[in-house]
Amino acid sequence: MRGWWWVWSQCPGVGAVRLSHLRAVARDHGIGPEALWSWPEPRLAEALPWPRPVLQAVERYRSHLGRHPDLTVPREVLLPCDDAWPMRLDRMAQPPKLLFRRGRLDLLECLTSGQAVAVVGTRSASPHGIRMAEDLGHALARSGWPVISGLAEGIDAAVHGGCLQADGAPVAVLGTGLDRVYPRHHDALQKAVAEQGLLISERVFGEPVQRGHFAHRNRLIVALASALVVVECPERSGALISARQAEQRSCPVWVVPGDALRWSARGSNALLQNQAAPLLSAEALVRHLGPGPLLRHEPEPLPSQLNPERAEQIELMQAMASGASLEDLSSRLRQSPAALARRLLEMERLGRVVCESGYLWRPCRR
Repeated sequence: MRGWWWVWSQCPGVGAVRLSHLRAVARDHGIGPEALWSWPEPRLAEALPWPRPVLQAVERYRSHLGRHPDLTVPREVLLPCDDAWPMRLDRMAQPPKLLFRRGRLDLLECLTSGQAVAVVGTRSASPHGIRMAEDLGHALARSGWPVISGLAEGIDAAVHGGCLQADGAPVAVLGTGLDRVYPRHHDALQKAVAEQGLLISERVFGEPVQRGHFAHRNRLIVALASALVVVECPERSGALISARQAEQRSCPVWVVPGDALRWSARGSNALLQNQAAPLLSAEALVRHLGPGPLLRHEPEPLPSQLNPERAEQIELMQAMASGASLEDLSSRLRQSPAALARRLLEMERLGRVVCESGYLWRPCRR
């Protein structure tokens, strides 16, 4: 079945939306894509809301391939019918019809569940912006967060580099096919990301590089992220568009304040004027996010191996999950708020828990 969906995806005029039309027709009729392939053009026209020129182009393509087309799917291809397909992409206004991927496929699970942080910014970054991007990539990696960026010059390259130095999981969304390196001197960086992390592109092999492809891929970076950090960007930049797209998707946006006199920070500073959250350090971000999905924890000792006080602390931290108020903990553990408050304050003094916004308790990251 997967091979048939690949063949349908290659039909002229069939993009992500029209592929979804085909999947809906197949589902409604209880058939597979191979049965749809044998439908005559008039029947397809009745079932699909496609314009006549598209139906005619598809019919010519089907006639050319015949009833038994080659169903071999390239190894790098990821299709919407695949289990590893990030379902978040289907909620986009302009979803990709397929993706090409290379590297660690286990990272797709993090992207599917929205457990990754994107960092974007200008190609012409200041030394301060480069240092901040490197620090963010390093700190996020150490905290177990996959780090998404675009493998471009400047901020993108710096955040990927910081992530790699910390043995993290960089995810690069390319504006070219996987067979191309752009800019060319990023050849070593792109190979390192593929070996340690994941490369993603919606561009086919051999497709010429076009300026618009890089702006278009930014929507994928935003769609795959659970949070977006803008390090430094000028006005009318791709990073600024990404920030607006993130706000539309209710994705949290942090902005690193820049030099007010520097042109390359005017766009990001304008975001701060519009009430975006300022980010003054990488440590502040990871404190807010907590541990990422890739953070390796040492197994906790069995309760029988613990003294009663430590066992109570672990029970309390487990009840917190990723964050809970004193009232929530009291309800979950069926203990008085006063007793819990004393224990929480002691654990905070020991650096085991932290209280955010004055009421939300969560375990400290390791």
